[in-house]
Amino acid sequence: MASPLLFIALFFSCFVTSGAIQWLGLIVNGSSVAWNESEHCKLLAGLVPDQMQLCRRNLELMQSVVTAAKQTRLTCQMAFSDMRWNCSSIELAPRFTPDLLKGTRESAFVYALASATISHTIARACASGELPTCSCGATPAEVAGPSFRWGGCGDNLRYGLQMGSAFVDAPMKSSKSGNQATKVMNLHNNAVGRQVLMDSLETKCKCHGVSGSCSVKTCWKGLQDLPHIADELKSKYLAANKVMHRQMGSRKHLVHKELDIRPVQESELVYLNSSPDYCTRNPKLGSFGTQDRFCNKTSVGSDSCNLMCCGRGYNVYTETIVERCQCKYYWCCYVMCKKCERTVERYVCK
Repeated sequence: MASPLLFIALFFSCFVTSGAIQWLGLIVNGSSVAWNESEHCKLLAGLVPDQMQLCRRNLELMQSVVTAAKQTRLTCQMAFSDMRWNCSSIELAPRFTPDLLKGTRESAFVYALASATISHTIARACASGELPTCSCGATPAEVAGPSFRWGGCGDNLRYGLQMGSAFVDAPMKSSKSGNQATKVMNLHNNAVGRQVLMDSLETKCKCHGVSGSCSVKTCWKGLQDLPHIADELKSKYLAANKVMHRQMGSRKHLVHKELDIRPVQESELVYLNSSPDYCTRNPKLGSFGTQDRFCNKTSVGSDSCNLMCCGRGYNVYTETIVERCQCKYYWCCYVMCKKCERTVERYVCK
C-alpha cells in the first residue's frame, strides 16, 4: 500500500502540472468581481504563490486577465469549430479533462494561445487607457518616412509581454515539484505563443489631408486581432512535433521523439503524448466524440461529413429559416424589410 506521503506528493505533482492554466477558470468566478481588494485574489483556488502575489500587487490587471480567459475560450473554439477536437473541453476550466492535462498536441495549442492572449489583452488595455500602470507603446525606433509620422497610441506590447509572461509562466517556475518534462514543454509552448504575438505587430496608419487625400499619415504599431494569431498557432498545431525530455550533456533538453538528432526549434509547438482520434466518446482520454456534430456534405476538409463523422455516416435534417429580405431604404431615415422563409438541409454525424 502506498504511503500517505507518496500519495500527497503525487497529488501535488498533478495539481502543479494541471494548475498551469487553471487561471482560465476565471471565466466562471472572476467576471462579477470588482477586483479592488486583495482578498479577491483568493477567489480562484489553484493559483500558485507567485500568481497570488502578482494578483495582490497588480489588482488593476485582473480584469484584463479575466478578459483574456474569456477570449482564449472563444478564440480556441472558433479556430477549431471545423475539427473533431473542437476545444469544447475548455468550458470545464479549471477542472480539465485529459486532452488538456496529458501534454497532448491540443494542450500545446491552448497553452500557446492563452499565453499570447493574456499579453495581447494587457497590451491593448494599456493603449485604451484602461490600466493606470501603463500607457501607449513606445514610439518606434525606425525613422518615419516622408509621407507619414509616428503618432497615435500603439499597443504596449512590451508591458503586455512582461506582465503576461510573469503570470502564465509562474506555475512552471515557482515550484520544484511536478513533472519536469511537462513543465519544460509548457514553458516552451507559452514562449511560442508570445513569439507569434510579437510577429503580429504591424504598422497601422490614419490618413490626413484635404478631402481625405492621405497626403500625410499618422502611424503607430498595433497588434493584429486574436483570430489571426490563432490561425498562425493552428498551423503550428497541425505541424507540431512529439518530443521527449532527454539528457544531453549536463542538462536535459526537449528532443524530437522520432529524430532526436535535430534540436527542437523555438518556433514549433511540441507535445509529449499522442492524442486520441476524438471520434468516439472516451472520458478517460478526454474525447467527447463527434456524434451529433454538424458536418459539411460538400467539403473535402476537416469539417467534411466523411472526416468529421469518422466513417459512421450522417443523418439529414431539414430546417426552415426565417430571415429578413427585400429590404428597402426610405428617405429619411429607415429601412423596411419583408420576412422570407427558406428550407435548408443539415447534416449531423451518427
